[in-house]
Amino acid sequence: MEKLFKLKENGTTVKTEIIAGITTFLAMAYILAVNPAYLGGIEGATPGGILTATALSAAIATLCMAFFANYPVALASGMGLNAFFAFTVCGAMGYSYEVALTAVFVEGIIFLILSLFKFREALVNQIPKNLKFGITAGIGLFITIIALINSGVVVADPATKIAIGQFSSPQFVLSIVGLLIIGVFHHFKIPGDILLGILATWVLGIIAELCGWYVVDVENGVYSLIPSFSYSGIAAPAMFKFDFGFVTSNLSTFLVVVFTFLFTDIFDTVGTLIGVAQKGNLLDEKGELPHAKGALLADAVGTVVGACMGTSTVTSYVESSAGVSAGGRTGLASVVTAILFVLSLVLSPLFLAIPAFATTPAMLFVGLLMLSAIKNMEFDGDIADVIGGFIAVIFMPFTYSISNGIMFGMLSWVILKILTGKIKDVKPVMWISTALFVFYFVMKFLGIV
Repeated sequence: MEKLFKLKENGTTVKTEIIAGITTFLAMAYILAVNPAYLGGIEGATPGGILTATALSAAIATLCMAFFANYPVALASGMGLNAFFAFTVCGAMGYSYEVALTAVFVEGIIFLILSLFKFREALVNQIPKNLKFGITAGIGLFITIIALINSGVVVADPATKIAIGQFSSPQFVLSIVGLLIIGVFHHFKIPGDILLGILATWVLGIIAELCGWYVVDVENGVYSLIPSFSYSGIAAPAMFKFDFGFVTSNLSTFLVVVFTFLFTDIFDTVGTLIGVAQKGNLLDEKGELPHAKGALLADAVGTVVGACMGTSTVTSYVESSAGVSAGGRTGLASVVTAILFVLSLVLSPLFLAIPAFATTPAMLFVGLLMLSAIKNMEFDGDIADVIGGFIAVIFMPFTYSISNGIMFGMLSWVILKILTGKIKDVKPVMWISTALFVFYFVMKFLGIV
């Protein structure tokens, strides 16, 4: 253990690392309930298969992090990226599960190449700061509105387009109560606050069903909340369900989807790694991240493996900071977290029985955490930064698309830089992105995509 993870050098012990690994798992295990709820309803996917893919890809990617970089950082299918996969690519855009997986796979391969040749750091440095924070905040709002719609807190209205749902609905009430429960757990720094919030909301739902408030109506998709503890085995993931034939006939659309996955994954991962490293004093004297290449490779490998198994983009989790707070300093903590993800498959019937409204509080809280990036935005500086970041924030929730937020945010930034005489500020990656988006819009206008 000492030779492999350098425990003494990092000022930690086996016991501390084990506790840290367990803490990180508890903090992020909610993805085992949320991801099947997001992706499991897509044609071609099953909740059981998605749960297995989520757990195994998380375990493999987290082990890669442990041995490639020796960091106490865990990975799993990313919130926001799974929403884009399910509700934009397979929802609003109407593409199949297989096409979405192909895009994730290609993104992972590109990610792998960029990580090997250190292009990724340069890519990050060329994107305006306001756009980075605006995209993160916009994804937080996107997750939030999805959660509110799924739980019936927000409903469609012919007059106002959207309206508040029925106050008397148990799904409505318990979604809000669950968020308050997570808030209390978070305040008292209880490990696994988000997961415990999900479970508490579910238990309250079961009580509501037993009391007759929550009424089962299978024909209308309202199922019993009382789980069946019969174990039928671990569901097999959907392996290698790719559709490369789509790529040749829809190249421009496919590239936009791939770029959105790649772009979002890049900033999500780098931001998470730096944030967790700062919390654990893992940065060097220059403020840089040692073993960054290994950490980025772990993320890329996780994404490729996840796509092969049938789940959305795998990325580093900011919840790893919970384990760091518990003393985690090395990859041994990640090994423990990875083992727990594998063991969680035995509890798959429990995770699959959790209703959508019970995962709503978790989605709302994660949305809150991501929205907090908006405080780092500057609203009194360069007008291109201000409007570009603002459009990125508002277009995601209000057009129900992460890709729209990224496209229109970046395009408006470039156009304003040109119009205000600051064309020299536009870096190569922004020109490439703009060309890609303009090409996509032309193809869209011509009705080709």
